[in-house]
Amino acid sequence: MNKTIITTRAQESTNAIERLYITMRHLFNRGFYKPMGVSGETLRNALLQLRPEIYGTIAEEKSELNGLIYVLERLPEGIEQCTYINLTSDEGYGKSHFKAIVPPKRRRNCYRIDDEQMNIEITRGRSDIYDILTHLTFLFIESFKIADRVLIEETGKTIRDWDKLKSTLEKDKLTQAEREIAIIHTANILGRSFEEISEVYHNFASKKNPDRFLHIIYWLGKLAIEEELDGNKRAITFTPLLRERLGHHIHGERWANSIKEILHTANLLERPIHIISANMHSVMNSLYARKALSKEFPKTDNLDIFENLSSSENSDLRKKVISFATKNGMISIDDASGTNIDVQIFDTAKLTDSTCSFKFSEEKESQKKPIIFVMDYAFGEQAYETIDELLRPFKTKDGKEIFLDIESISIMGKAGILEGGKGDLMIPSAHIFEGTADNYPFKNELCAEDFEGNGLKVLEGTMVSVLGTSLQNKDVLKFFQASTWNVIGLEMEGVHYQKAIQSASKIRKSIKEDVKVRYAYYASDNPLETGSTLASGGLGTTGVKPTYLITDKILEQIFNS
Repeated sequence: MNKTIITTRAQESTNAIERLYITMRHLFNRGFYKPMGVSGETLRNALLQLRPEIYGTIAEEKSELNGLIYVLERLPEGIEQCTYINLTSDEGYGKSHFKAIVPPKRRRNCYRIDDEQMNIEITRGRSDIYDILTHLTFLFIESFKIADRVLIEETGKTIRDWDKLKSTLEKDKLTQAEREIAIIHTANILGRSFEEISEVYHNFASKKNPDRFLHIIYWLGKLAIEEELDGNKRAITFTPLLRERLGHHIHGERWANSIKEILHTANLLERPIHIISANMHSVMNSLYARKALSKEFPKTDNLDIFENLSSSENSDLRKKVISFATKNGMISIDDASGTNIDVQIFDTAKLTDSTCSFKFSEEKESQKKPIIFVMDYAFGEQAYETIDELLRPFKTKDGKEIFLDIESISIMGKAGILEGGKGDLMIPSAHIFEGTADNYPFKNELCAEDFEGNGLKVLEGTMVSVLGTSLQNKDVLKFFQASTWNVIGLEMEGVHYQKAIQSASKIRKSIKEDVKVRYAYYASDNPLETGSTLASGGLGTTGVKPTYLITDKILEQIFNS
């Protein structure tokens, strides 16, 4: 008897994610594609079938506004005007007259070559390419929604709203009345209300262009209309050098070797080392801020100090802490390798009771006091590249091989939570890699009990390392949550970090096999809740408390080890 096999929505979404990545790899190997041509159709269809939460109404006729904000914060300014987008390796543009354009929420160098072309440097591996292509696919889908609404099929002419928007943008500066009239026309074009457009309008504005939103919508529609009427199709290309270099750890090796050279020169390389992957402020602040700012905050609690330091208005306080830290054992290393991963090195032998809030549980000789090595966040697969290279022995100029004495590796970061809200904590016991059978259980030195009684929800269980945060949808995440995997959250780097650690400790034997590992995340969003995705905005001061709870606990364990 034949039984009808019903594909669940979660299975369909999983298949769509797989098609997206297979297609992206194929197009990368091919070297070019036209997003609105046959080659790009598979990407568009898969994304429309997936309907990621972060892209909201992508599959509906009306335009998606929050998703557009999210995407444009991660792509270079002006990309909506470009017909040709070229993904390159680090090919020397930084030495040219071109000025780098760095997106607000992604550390990548982009260069506007001319009116039609934007070059985007890829130095952080495949995850960077997946991220860009996914966002571009969203952008192209939205651009053709605009074209479909403004083009009159029978005549090839455009509707009155479009013509009025075009004439408005010919003016150098708009009055409030002219701006509101333009918003009304744009709202009709996008299938949104005047109120909805007005609420997000300022999120697109820049100092140079307060009416940037109108220009973005115009250029998205303009290029899509030209494709429809003139066949002038946009194209995405990948340079031969990028295709040749990708996956060979060129930037990661350069990054790791330069750092180990600095440590060796400072006679720090053979000291015990604790690695922490975190932001560039929390470890420094936890170590020094209480002492550096004792006059400014004599009686206030720690959280008040850290909240003040995180405020954009208190740059003088931050400068004071940085200056204090630099004089008392901190070495800052700005990245010059292309990884965009800065480093801070803290020599604990130089810390005293008057400069640091932490002390060792027992006396140690100076040469046995550890180095705390803090590296900025990696991006996706870049986590494997950087840690894998960092944990290799260092070869000196005279051929000597120095093995690093790695005591612990701690990973702190933001992640999506599946049960809870922004700021809540996740303590993983294993990482599983989305779309594969790969799983990485480990003994986490941190546990839920370490953070109880702080007013935050603390979850303990499995974390999923996803291929891209912008591709997640509720059906896949609900499946993970309800399955026996006991999944509590999702992030992008955990699997890659743990793969490098296990490779170095258990296979290559370049570090001790019993190296301690710590993983802790705080929730940046809940993709299962409408209005709580990454597109809903940042954490603000909500992230201060969990950041410093995790940082203090990591440091506490290091000083008590």
